[in-house]
Amino acid sequence: MNFEFTEEQLAVRDAAREFAQKELLPGVIERDNEQRFPMEQVKMMGELGFLGMMVDPKYGGGGMDTVSYVLAMEEISKIDASASVCMSVNNSLVCWGIEKYGTEAQKQKYLTKLASGEIWGAFCLSEPEAGSDATSQRTTAEDKGDHYLLNGNKNWITNGSTASVYLVFAQTDREKKHKGINCLIVEKDQDGFVVGKKEDKLGIRGSDTHSLGFTDVIVPKENRLGTEGEGFTIAMKTLNGGRIGIASQALGIASGAYELAINYSKERKAFGKEISQHQGIAFKLAEMATKIEASRLLCLQAAQLKDKKKDFSLQSAMAKLYASETAMYTTIEAVQIHGGYGFVKEYHVERLMRDAKITQIYEGTSEIQKIVISRALLKE
Repeated sequence: MNFEFTEEQLAVRDAAREFAQKELLPGVIERDNEQRFPMEQVKMMGELGFLGMMVDPKYGGGGMDTVSYVLAMEEISKIDASASVCMSVNNSLVCWGIEKYGTEAQKQKYLTKLASGEIWGAFCLSEPEAGSDATSQRTTAEDKGDHYLLNGNKNWITNGSTASVYLVFAQTDREKKHKGINCLIVEKDQDGFVVGKKEDKLGIRGSDTHSLGFTDVIVPKENRLGTEGEGFTIAMKTLNGGRIGIASQALGIASGAYELAINYSKERKAFGKEISQHQGIAFKLAEMATKIEASRLLCLQAAQLKDKKKDFSLQSAMAKLYASETAMYTTIEAVQIHGGYGFVKEYHVERLMRDAKITQIYEGTSEIQKIVISRALLKE
């Protein structure tokens, strides 16, 4: 595979890096402390085209490839994972889902605004008793002829209160189990739709994570995404691409922590020389750099396969598993290299360590990725 980037891809990477440094870095600690959603910054991301990067330009998107998306996600995530998760959900889950499975009317009504960043969306699959086991949907969408009657609850929804469009997965026919699940496009202002409490989280504290409630919400049939009973397939196919986004987020968190650690190690002195000159620290940096580079190559491999319209499910699961483990390892080591300063918010690495943990959990836990990988390997 060729990982030599084009001028266009490098330009996207550089634009994302500049935006992250100039617009996201100032105030990132305060937003984390206050659990404040980066509203103005996300709006700017939309204006710059970061919320609909891979969408066809005829629907307001950037028409970029997945490799460009990986590069941009890494740069944004180095600085603010709370902003990058909004970017990931809108690109990988919401926009991709509607562009892939939506009708032309749905694309004109919703995708054009989502891709241009005028609004952003949310992906509503997880429930109180249906996290990793996505087949156990208790939210119901009762078929009423020309519409569905939606009832139930969703948990841990990114962009929960700030989104305008929600892709909601619900069970229409329990006897058909996963083949009886539908995906419905729900608008925020519909009667019976309530945004619940905001979660008080360990990491990505600036992101907008809420529970959602649906009580007799009327969803017109024309707002069903895909065919009757295709919802579970849509969810799984969408999450395959979503894993590339979260793997890239994990990569960015890791590389951000590594950059802070290596810079600090060249400045901090102990026993008469920079701590980077001590083998104990130098070996940590070597292992961090190696794991990060391996993670980057896995992300790019999955992205290239997706761009070539080849099966990338195995590679995206590998990328997500390894990059998230790398993010956790690297951020912990970055805190250790900083010593006491690593425990202080001012130095950023403790926040990156807290942000890293969720990459091992959402959009498929590390354990789920191992199931996906092992099944694919044993099929061969």
